Amino acid sequence: MISFDEHELIQNMNAKKEIGGYFELELCHEKNEYHIGALKLNSARYCLQYILQAKKYNKIYLPAYICDTVLQPIKREKMLHEFYSINECFEPIFDKNIKDNECLLYVNYFGINEKNVKKIVTKYKNIIIDNSQAFFDYPSNKIDTFYSARKFFGVVDGAYLYTQTDPHIALIRDISLDRMEYLLKRIEGSANDGFALFQKNECDLGNRGLRSMSKLTETILGSIDYEKCRYIRNQNFLFLHEKLSKYNELDIDINTINGPMVYPFLNSTANLKEKLIDNKVYVATYWKDVTKRVNKDSFESKLVNCLIPLPIDQRYNLEDMKIIVKLIDSLGVRK
Repeated sequence: MISFDEHELIQNMNAKKEIGGYFELELCHEKNEYHIGALKLNSARYCLQYILQAKKYNKIYLPAYICDTVLQPIKREKMLHEFYSINECFEPIFDKNIKDNECLLYVNYFGINEKNVKKIVTKYKNIIIDNSQAFFDYPSNKIDTFYSARKFFGVVDGAYLYTQTDPHIALIRDISLDRMEYLLKRIEGSANDGFALFQKNECDLGNRGLRSMSKLTETILGSIDYEKCRYIRNQNFLFLHEKLSKYNELDIDINTINGPMVYPFLNSTANLKEKLIDNKVYVATYWKDVTKRVNKDSFESKLVNCLIPLPIDQRYNLEDMKIIVKLIDSLGVRK
């Protein structure tokens, strides 16, 4: 018979892993994360804020074609910022000398601009790469690079950051339990059922501040078959490109695709986006606020008005892609 001191037993039970009781959500616990070794934060915008705090920059150059949420950490850090334009190959139109206390942010648009990334990191100093649309592209050596998990997988928060900063900034861990409902509604209902809650979470993220990734999100991201997801995205992308490139005003190099976020379809056919949405092909607009800072005849303005990001992610197969192609063909699309 083994005897225990009751007080010692209670202390040990409180300190140790719980055993027994009701079941939790059944997820893989193999720690199968893709970006092993990166810092785990709660959102891509906060990855940028982390870099700005750690590197103590006082000015940032960033593309005019960018989401306004990126401005949140810049304003929080009370930094100067200046926009630059991009050409039709998504290359920066930028010829300024970057000072030691300045940095330049480049976005790997749609996850298909890795060639531009490789050029930029050798051409400029103090580079920050926004790979929030290019989850599967690993960073260039010692270049500050961040990623968004939410743009690729079913999580309510989550981002990864590669940065050469020492020491790291101490952070509290985020909690995402109370924001999961819209993901669950999408499983048992439709996208519309949880859309209001999705928008609420987007607003909530902007107010949470810089934190480390929630444990729930970390567990979900450790349960994903990343190679399968990348393969499906590539196959769907290639199929759409084969069928739609004749209508696409973008020149896309398919030799470098690596699990991109969407298929970027640039086409000026009137009301095409609205007709797709009416047929339950839900496509977003990137980003309406851009038109306030660019000329109406600029490339950026055309992207806002005519770029259709077609879904290619791991939820869909080639039969779904055929539906998209058939629908676009039926709408009288021309280049």
